[in-house]
Amino acid sequence: MPERREPLTTDTRDYEARHLLVLEGLEAVRKRPAMYIGSTDTRGLMHCLWEVIDNAVDEALGGFGEQIDVTLGPDGSIEVVDRARGIPVDREPRTGLSGVEVVFTKLHAGGKFGGGSYNAAGGLHGVGASVVNALSARLDVEVDRASATWGMSFRRGVPGTFAGDGPDAPFTPGGSLEKLRRAKKGASGTRVRYWPDRQIFHPGSELDLEQLTSRARQTSFLVPGLALVITDARSGEPVTEVHRHDGGIAEFCEFLAPDRAITDTVRLQGRDTFTETVPMLDDSGALNPTDVERTLDVDVALRWGTGYDSLTRSFVNIIATPKGGTHVTGFERALTRTVSKVLEGTRLLKSGEEVTKEDALEGLTSVVTVRLDEPQFEGQTKEVLGTPAVSRLVAKVVESELREFLTSSKREEKAQARAVLEKVVNASRARVQARASREAQRRKNALESSSLPPKLADCRSTDTERSELFIVEGDSAMGTAKLARSSEFQALLPIRGKILNVQRASVGDMLKNAECANIIQVVGAGTGRSFDLDAARYGKIIFMADADSDGAHIRCLLATLFFRYLRPLVQAGRVYTAVPPLHRFELSNPRKGQEKYVYTYSDAEYQRKAAELTKKGLRFSEPQRYKGLGEMDADQLAETTMDPRRRALRRITIDDAAAAERTFEILMGDEVAPRKEFIVDGAYALDAERIDA
Repeated sequence: MPERREPLTTDTRDYEARHLLVLEGLEAVRKRPAMYIGSTDTRGLMHCLWEVIDNAVDEALGGFGEQIDVTLGPDGSIEVVDRARGIPVDREPRTGLSGVEVVFTKLHAGGKFGGGSYNAAGGLHGVGASVVNALSARLDVEVDRASATWGMSFRRGVPGTFAGDGPDAPFTPGGSLEKLRRAKKGASGTRVRYWPDRQIFHPGSELDLEQLTSRARQTSFLVPGLALVITDARSGEPVTEVHRHDGGIAEFCEFLAPDRAITDTVRLQGRDTFTETVPMLDDSGALNPTDVERTLDVDVALRWGTGYDSLTRSFVNIIATPKGGTHVTGFERALTRTVSKVLEGTRLLKSGEEVTKEDALEGLTSVVTVRLDEPQFEGQTKEVLGTPAVSRLVAKVVESELREFLTSSKREEKAQARAVLEKVVNASRARVQARASREAQRRKNALESSSLPPKLADCRSTDTERSELFIVEGDSAMGTAKLARSSEFQALLPIRGKILNVQRASVGDMLKNAECANIIQVVGAGTGRSFDLDAARYGKIIFMADADSDGAHIRCLLATLFFRYLRPLVQAGRVYTAVPPLHRFELSNPRKGQEKYVYTYSDAEYQRKAAELTKKGLRFSEPQRYKGLGEMDADQLAETTMDPRRRALRRITIDDAAAAERTFEILMGDEVAPRKEFIVDGAYALDAERIDA
């Protein structure tokens, strides 16, 4: 017999209208704050601040005000000041309240619902200022308008008067907007200062200055000419940053780009109109479908670089859309179609080859912005634009403007367009080759044939977690390494001389280089954007080169190859360099339990060890100095460099990808001057006695 489930609710069965709770006005916000600001931790605090800042930014978008000041006060207050039109102070006819009180106390009230005050605003729901007010222990607002300064205060959304400073001052409910004093002639703007309500927000939650700075910088790019001044006075000593970028999204694109440019930043701009059917209230209060003509402004900045990663940032009326939407879909479709059509008129693309979206996007940094009235978003978070007509119009603008750039007859633009087309074709071929490599070079079992390079000495184990690939410098070291390795789990791939410097070479040149191609083929996971970490045939990749300057250069070249084309292996911590010894002491009279041979790995360690052995009275022959791996016999190489029980490995890691990119560009790139400066600076720190001449 099934077990009877006890009711989880009250024991009474009464459920009548009197049991329903009706939350009036801002009570709903305080009862369920997460519905409006997402959470009541740092994220919610930041959301409130964005709401206030965005109101000021919307004014700047409309051409009113050129500066916004944001101050984080030592008393926990937050102040946002603009020099725009100021919130209306006259009476709103339906409520009888002043415009200021309507904005700060009524949900879904504002000037962004098609009333003509804003053509393209970020805030669309009319809840921002009132929600911030409801969740503040105190909020003061002052408005400069009509030659006067008007003011009003609130406590948790309730209008009233404070008898002192701060949220803990005595409070008397009641009151309305008052004229405080005369304002300077022509002055206008709004000052909002508020204290977040600690009854609502989690203890210890604080505003994130880094997030605020990043958002301010982003906004300054999107609204050229607007200065955002951020002052952090929480510690008592004010620290101020000013963000202003007159270059707009072209400058933003340059700021975001992680690699060296092969084109200038290209600007694609256009305007078009479309008709949208929206429900509108008629005089009787009924909703009727009505055709409304919308204007769409499209502004795209893009530039191709030497890398293979792509980065696209998209915005609608300066609202970030991190998950894209119809504007990004239209942009990517037009980009792929235009590049393909232009390539058809050249000899770069061979018969049977085709270009995909991934090929066209490789190495591309782009900022896609559109502005339109009342955009439709998918969901409350505004992360995806859903207005259908935008896709077609963005594609139309991008295709027209991009074709003009790619087919330009101007010398400089023509050279840059050629570089872009060659990059896309190389990306297409690399993608096809990587796919073929993955399909053909999976680890073969005993019944299958292998197409791996003949000079690879593979291991028997198929356990990726255990297997290791040693990339060995030179054939002489390869012979010794074969005898020193454990063939069960250690594979060897020799390279002859120094591989291609891929920092300077194109993808096509890299794939034509036999040594680079062999390494990529043996690793078996593809390259660049198509790299599949799970398909890698070995758990560890170990560079094993001589402990001299040539060996160091070879390790740098290998590190450059892996950083540029096999980066997920480095990010996963699976790439290492072996650490062979520099010296060997052979003891003439080793004590019981003491090894006959002692190895050291640096000149400083060699000096310390020689002094230590002499002090202990241990005799040794003239220490052997290893110039290369080939000078070791198999036992010595196994003991010092290959045996996991005794060897030392250095893991190659990436703590800061941007800094690593800059370093590789300095050391391995085309520009000689920065490299010379690096070498000269390092020369002063070098001990001349350590040079093995």
